[in-house]
Amino acid sequence: MPSSQSHNSHHSRYSARNMAKPINFFCVAPEAQSVTVVGDFNEWRPQVHPMQQQSDGSWQLQIPLNHGHHHYTFLVDGRPVLDPRAMGIARNEKNERVSLIAVS
Repeated sequence: MPSSQSHNSHHSRYSARNMAKPINFFCVAPEAQSVTVVGDFNEWRPQVHPMQQQSDGSWQLQIPLNHGHHHYTFLVDGRPVLDPRAMGIARNEKNERVSLIAVS
C-alpha cells in the first residue's frame, strides 16, 4: 500500500497550478516580414517566440503558459501591435499599453 506522503508529493508535482497550458496566439499581418510574441513570460525578448506565417497571411504560434495573468504584445516587423483578441489592455513597467491574457 503506497504511503500518503508519496501520494501527496505526486499530486502537488502535477497539480494544475504547476502545469503549463498551451495557448494559441494569432495575428493578422499578411504584409509583415516577421511577427514575434513578446511578454512577461519571455522577458520581452523578441527572438524567443517567432510566429509562423500561414498560407492565408496570418501568423500563429502556440506557447505553453503557466496559470495567472500575462502581459504581451506582438512585434510586427519590429513595431508593437496590441492583440485585438486579448481579454484586456494593461500597462507594462514603462507605462506602455500591452495586451492581457488570463490562463487558468
